[in-house]
Amino acid sequence: MKKIVYILFLLFLGGCAFAVNFNIPQTTFQIVHEAFGLNYAPNSKIVRVGIGTQNFSSYEWETTSIYGTGEFQLYNNKTYIDTYDASNQINIRMVGKIFVLTDSEDNVINKVSGPIIFKTDFGFLGIKDLKRAGKDAIYRGEIHLVSSSHNGKFYIVNSLPLEDYLKGVVPNEMPVHFGLEALKAQAVAARNYVLSPRVKANPNYDVVDSVASQVYFGANTEKELSSKAVEETRGIVALYNWDLILALYSSTAGGYTESYENAFSDPLTKKFPAESKPYLIAKPDNPDFGDLREEDKAYEFYTSKPKSFDINSSYYRWTREWTQDELQQEVQNHIAGQSSAGFVHPQVVKGEVIGKILRLTVLERGASGKIMKLQIETDCGNYIVEKELVIRRLFTEKGKALPSANFVLKQEFDEYGNLIRVKAYGGGFGHGVGLSQFGAGYMASKLHKSFEEILKHYYSGISLGTEPFILSSNPSQRQINQTFYTKNGKAKLVIDNKYKVSYLDLCINNEKIKIDLDNSNRFNIIDLDTYLQKGLNTITFYYPNTLGTNKGLRIFVEIAERNEYSD
Repeated sequence: MKKIVYILFLLFLGGCAFAVNFNIPQTTFQIVHEAFGLNYAPNSKIVRVGIGTQNFSSYEWETTSIYGTGEFQLYNNKTYIDTYDASNQINIRMVGKIFVLTDSEDNVINKVSGPIIFKTDFGFLGIKDLKRAGKDAIYRGEIHLVSSSHNGKFYIVNSLPLEDYLKGVVPNEMPVHFGLEALKAQAVAARNYVLSPRVKANPNYDVVDSVASQVYFGANTEKELSSKAVEETRGIVALYNWDLILALYSSTAGGYTESYENAFSDPLTKKFPAESKPYLIAKPDNPDFGDLREEDKAYEFYTSKPKSFDINSSYYRWTREWTQDELQQEVQNHIAGQSSAGFVHPQVVKGEVIGKILRLTVLERGASGKIMKLQIETDCGNYIVEKELVIRRLFTEKGKALPSANFVLKQEFDEYGNLIRVKAYGGGFGHGVGLSQFGAGYMASKLHKSFEEILKHYYSGISLGTEPFILSSNPSQRQINQTFYTKNGKAKLVIDNKYKVSYLDLCINNEKIKIDLDNSNRFNIIDLDTYLQKGLNTITFYYPNTLGTNKGLRIFVEIAERNEYSD
């Protein structure tokens, strides 16, 4: 068999034959596949999405029914049970830790411990009676049912390739009419977000399908233009040095994004402000806006409507108003719940009366004017409230949280100094850190900015490229494939050549390439334009045997550059 494979390499010189030359483990099928010049790009990374109930109130289910739009297979873990056509559905309930499966006529199929896995090669899988965006909830990939820690309850997990997942995210996170370049920016941000989330949603899944992660409504909500945006950014992520950025985004920044640390606490220690992130820094749409930490400057900004990228959002500017009694009721109803997160000082327990509110005083703002710390003065004492989400959820109007914490206050007092009315003038919707979706839409449609320009505005000092990896002697890292899209056929190879390798062997779009490296410089940036094509490109990287063991090269392909790299 080996002789046959070697002959194939001689016959099909268009393919890449490094596996033989460099002793890289491959199956015969893989070698022949490449010899014929067929696409042997790796499968997209798999994303596991927790599917919520109809109103997203829970991610634990007691019963469900799964069906296929075509023929589908049912498994208990890895054990095949049966194949069903589209006229069937499988009903599932749990008794203790055991799944009870019945068919469409309520006949018991099996009683198993799970996880239960549904697969299909024909169409999609659906969850009966679940709607998303007013349509039947159907999904690409597989559906897994996994028991939770509570008897009689389980999770529904949609397991699918990353790029397919993004096709169900982008049109639900951003209006498609914002245009292709804005949708591409959203696709990259969403790809980063799922690959490098701020916190993992659950040990059984990576993200959920709601705003708690990013909105994912499945295959029935995909749109042609947003799917094109996913395809034309395939494999592309936003990077700061060698790391994927935390690509936070929100609906509307109000004309001025905020620095990460001024809006978020550390997800582990709960410290607020959090440690800063150099690519998530406050940035005005117009440099003339200046710093808004001072109260008078924030007041001037949020009581006016200067031209900005967010100006088309209905939440660009907003107002909320309370009488003293209304404010008292809203704060009293929510302060104990918000205090439990640790950002109200002193802590308020359920049932505790805070006293009559006398005055509100902003103690600290971020550069965008976002409130970081606010004092509630009452006749029983003062309370300090920190962090934008806590503030938004505390100062509700008719039970609904404020759109953002970017607001200023106008307080009215009677002749005796008693508070009688409070009005908030605000801007933006969401946390306001990172990409503003309405801002991206404006930049794309009105200013004709590319997705690269949009992303570089909202994320400071970034580059765009493939996910960095280590090429090493480890069997799983000796041969790495990457597929990515470039609209102009231009990209650079960025290599951290710490161990002074003299050359690197590649296969680019089935063409064998030897790249000479400059081992006098640690970081090598090599132009790949000669070898790339417009559209999808696939590169296979081969570990150089001359490097020895316990060493490696850090590598990624850059499509939009940052000027310098470091550790």
